[in-house]
Amino acid sequence: MRSSSILLAISAAVGAVAHQVELPPNVPRNIDEFRAKHPYKRSEGCGKRPIVQIRASQNDTDDVADDFLAGLHKANHGGTLYLPKDELYVIGKPLDLTFLDDVQIHWNGEVKFTNDTPYWQEHAFAHPFQNSLMFWKWGGKDVKLYGDGVLNGNGQRWWNEFAGLEILDPSNTYLRPILFYGENLTNFAMEGIHQKDSPCWTNFIVTSKNVSFTDVMCTAESNNATALPKNSDFFDSLNIEDLTVERVWVNVGDDCFSPKSNATNVHVDTMYCNGTHGQSMGSLGQYKGEKSFVQDVVIENVWLLNGQHGARLKTWAGPDVGYGFINNVTFRNFWQANNEYSAFIDSCYFNINSSTCAEYPSQMNITNILFENFSGTTSGKYGTAVARLTCSTNPNAVCENIEFRNFTVTSPCAAEGEKPLIICDGIKGGIGMDCVPADSDEAKAALKKKCKAPLAEIPPPF
Repeated sequence: MRSSSILLAISAAVGAVAHQVELPPNVPRNIDEFRAKHPYKRSEGCGKRPIVQIRASQNDTDDVADDFLAGLHKANHGGTLYLPKDELYVIGKPLDLTFLDDVQIHWNGEVKFTNDTPYWQEHAFAHPFQNSLMFWKWGGKDVKLYGDGVLNGNGQRWWNEFAGLEILDPSNTYLRPILFYGENLTNFAMEGIHQKDSPCWTNFIVTSKNVSFTDVMCTAESNNATALPKNSDFFDSLNIEDLTVERVWVNVGDDCFSPKSNATNVHVDTMYCNGTHGQSMGSLGQYKGEKSFVQDVVIENVWLLNGQHGARLKTWAGPDVGYGFINNVTFRNFWQANNEYSAFIDSCYFNINSSTCAEYPSQMNITNILFENFSGTTSGKYGTAVARLTCSTNPNAVCENIEFRNFTVTSPCAAEGEKPLIICDGIKGGIGMDCVPADSDEAKAALKKKCKAPLAEIPPPF
């Protein structure tokens, strides 16, 4: 499920064997086929820029962090730092790169962080949101990273040592660095780069505006079956405005895309997500007394394979949570295979039991959400239920105008002619399709119809 080759193993749950899944043509199965389908072409620049080069590392322990920092200082205010192909640049200490102004990195080589876990836990930069650590921090204006090189988090040792822990557990003291962290960035672009094996989240962008990721590849693949990548989201954010993500390949162990508190004007177009938790809004409302919101989002042309859920909205409940809203979010043109729920609203996020959630329901409004042109099949984990929408029972939390259009997702567990089921609770008004509450006989029966299906492969040419 974490390999770079996408084999659509429809969930091996108990029950009957389902029918073979018909897959869409020309879906890339690995990063090479992704690059063949979506060749990286450098966007045009403006005129010639002075080129700066630094020495490369001689081996995996040859730290060139000071050289990297000096090179960016020299290239700042109009220049380009050039990292040639087949060269390695090892970073072994935290770097504060928040001084940047009109600088580019032509990134064809590999930048790799050391895996000295005790050192980084003691010396990495920190952010209070979910106890985040960062190898480095980028900031400034007019910053562009482009090329066909690699940014390598060297995450295997981190995954091995973190195995069995939870990032959100208050008792967790084993913290792992984020691969790319940006704060107070204006006009930032990353193009073409392969982000590889992050110990934790891959990108975390904070208090920034006009940010883009284009033709980027993101993978986190373990060589240890007992220590898979965890929390290795492709994208997370706080306080971001005007974000564009286009043509991205993601094969990680957590959210494919997951803006958190205060994201506005977001557009995602063409993402391939394998082994992820889905295209998520949030989680939101985690911190007591804090207002969180996500609004004006379009996510379209997405392939979601071998993961947890498809389109997902997740908000916190409990006695000490925040408040806010998710508004005007469109999920459009989603094709799925081997995901649990193709559309999922979770208003009791992260290990909140039902009694606590009932006593202290979420304070987040969810309004004007559109799920449009959804096709494919679920995994069968939840029987013939293909979507579940659970809104807060809080009388002050509005949940309305949730709409489904052209939603044709099927379940491998359904008998011939049997319609898949949508479960919904707490939504004001209809959703444009039939849906039933979770405590109904129909929902209970659907959830019992678990099944398994034969292995399906994406046929050539992709």
